[in-house]
Amino acid sequence: MSEEFELPELTDNPSAEERAEYVILRLEQFIREGRTFDEGMSFKIWQAMAKTEIAIAIAEAELGQQKDDVVTKRLLFTFAASLVTIGFWGTAVSLHKVAYLPGAIVVGLAGLILMGVAGEWRFRKWRLNRLANKRRKSLARVESLNRRIKRLENDLEKEEKKLKKKVKEAAEVAKMVAGG
Repeated sequence: MSEEFELPELTDNPSAEERAEYVILRLEQFIREGRTFDEGMSFKIWQAMAKTEIAIAIAEAELGQQKDDVVTKRLLFTFAASLVTIGFWGTAVSLHKVAYLPGAIVVGLAGLILMGVAGEWRFRKWRLNRLANKRRKSLARVESLNRRIKRLENDLEKEEKKLKKKVKEAAEVAKMVAGG
């Protein structure tokens, strides 16, 4: 049964709802894989697995927040350094303490570096949104698969009841034929 139930992996920056859905699917997977034919999974084992899975999800969320903080700090530092550089060299050029070409080169490089870091920030945001959409689609497929599995399980249970009823009726008919 575990071969049919595949769980998507979370990548960078999932939302709180995606993390919760992931934990729920992991817990469902624990239940499906831990049960036997005639009985379910032990509550204590399930509780320990749930605690571990929730702790992992919280730790990953905190780590993702730290990664975002690093990118934001880098952008702010680069923005401040670029503005100071542009301001200093712009003032030096306007006071005729530096020739126009070297001043323009330094100011241009500072502007390019600022644009590069801002572009990297936007690219990162775009990539994270694309990955989040990919995860949403993957989770939707898993939910669809879960619904299909549950529907098939219900269908099998209904068919089992019908077959048991037919076997019982056939046994009664055979008993009547043999006895009567």
